[in-house]
Amino acid sequence: MICFPNAKINIGLYVTEKRSDGYHNIETIFYPLQLHDVLEILEEKESKEPYIWSSSGIPIDGEAEDNLCIKALNLLKKDFTIPPVKIHLHKVIPFGAGLGGGSADAAFALRTLNDMFKLNISDKQLIIYAAQLGADCAFFIHNKPCFAEGIGEILTPFELNLKGYYLLLVKPDVHVSTPEAYRGIVPKAVDKTLFSKIKQEVKTWKNDIVNDFENSVFPNHPAIKNIKCKMYAQGAEYAAMTGSGAAVFGIFKEKPSFEFDDCFTWVEKL
Repeated sequence: MICFPNAKINIGLYVTEKRSDGYHNIETIFYPLQLHDVLEILEEKESKEPYIWSSSGIPIDGEAEDNLCIKALNLLKKDFTIPPVKIHLHKVIPFGAGLGGGSADAAFALRTLNDMFKLNISDKQLIIYAAQLGADCAFFIHNKPCFAEGIGEILTPFELNLKGYYLLLVKPDVHVSTPEAYRGIVPKAVDKTLFSKIKQEVKTWKNDIVNDFENSVFPNHPAIKNIKCKMYAQGAEYAAMTGSGAAVFGIFKEKPSFEFDDCFTWVEKL
């Protein structure tokens, strides 16, 4: 069975509080993109191993057991009998970009295994499993615009109509670790929830919707800030870094045609 785990962007990201468990509470909007990996899972009846793992596309570092697809499989195997499988992941979504590629792979692996082996796991239960794999994994079970709270696992799906706009995504050859991004953050409560701001016209987002991580990331990685500035200079209605970086997206009324050297780029019509 083949599926297509897609990327996401964060429209706005506010770090509102540091929790006693060391995590941070946030407010953000998750929005799904058409950019996707390709995940194939096949039953391997003759195999003596619980899984056979392979990958292509963007090289994946680390051991197979550390991959979120395998972690998703092992999580379900605690509660269900699943025969040996062959898993192949063709990686397209860049790493270290704030696009949730690994989380998407995990969530789609859960859903595909559920469908393949008729495990009859409800979406509500799949979300619980997904949340054990990562804070934003649960979003990809919904896979529609969501207002997220808590550490990103408290989700409220809603309608966000961006039809007719174009989205330009640019990821420079820069790596921003999540701990690095958080080091420059001072959590603070928001005076007006992002859920209310997102309902305003897109052209007003520039002044009202921000990503708190930009304040900590931009000084150390000016190349990321420069991409955002260039998008506005070329007519973006709204531009921002997604997640803790390093990808930046812009929303345009017309299809953008300008280029960014030495960067991963992606354009889609919303």
